[in-house]
Amino acid sequence: MAPVKLIAIDIDGTLLPTTGTIISARNRRALRDAEAAGIQIVIATGRRHAYATPLIEPVGLKPSTVMITSNGTVTRTLGGDRIDRFFLPVETARELCPILRRFGGTTVFTFDREGPGEIVLESIVQLHARIAAWVEANRPWIEEISPLERAFDSREAPIQGMVCGTVAAMHEAEEWLETHEISRKIELHRTEYPARDLAILDILPPGCSKGVALHRLAQSRGIAPAEILAIGDNLNDLEMLAFAGQPVVMANAAPGLLETARRRGWQITSTNDDDGVACAIESVFSALGVQSVNEPVANPD
Repeated sequence: MAPVKLIAIDIDGTLLPTTGTIISARNRRALRDAEAAGIQIVIATGRRHAYATPLIEPVGLKPSTVMITSNGTVTRTLGGDRIDRFFLPVETARELCPILRRFGGTTVFTFDREGPGEIVLESIVQLHARIAAWVEANRPWIEEISPLERAFDSREAPIQGMVCGTVAAMHEAEEWLETHEISRKIELHRTEYPARDLAILDILPPGCSKGVALHRLAQSRGIAPAEILAIGDNLNDLEMLAFAGQPVVMANAAPGLLETARRRGWQITSTNDDDGVACAIESVFSALGVQSVNEPVANPD
């Protein structure tokens, strides 16, 4: 197995515990150890940059650490320097609004700008009923616009669309979108939480995914897929895991992803609540016969 030169890591359900927004001391130490050993750390998340950065900054990684956000449409450094960005055409976004209403979910569009209006939707109340924690965390950036089509009157293009609802409804929405002409204009990525009967369907510019963004970044840095370890827990991580030569799936992963991991012989690490990310990174050092670079922390979370 090739030495690992880059580790790509999802956030929710992977780096974060099931409850709370604090990355564990063991996971933080493992990330710093890897960086100190010369391994590049890449954070790859469905969150937008401003929503992900406050979670990662306390880890103590370099400002040059790369963050792939909005499921691959934006790539920036932790310090904010832009590397890549892709847009969903205004005409496509507007066309999606009436289509997505028929499935009973809540549609959200994200723009790559700062402040109120970075996130637009028709009803905070409706979305709050489905993902209350997300709404509360993002309230300063949310703007209600009804009908949602008016969000594009300025002709500014979004970087990401999202519709969330029950698992069954989002399966139906995905199947409809995949079989109609609009499928040529978009890229779909589904995230599922069966225990909550919640699914999120991300709608991106064509060709966008965590995997494509990671491929582009690795190619620019001369890193081969065999030298990449990727860690994820949900279906929107699939392309990233498939690209990496050393894919690792969390034990708490979505059932469909766990099934894929077992079928393809991918490594399955511990759960997010049992520091599965740290376990995977520590195994890299163990294979090399290298001790931890940083001293253990005094107060583990």
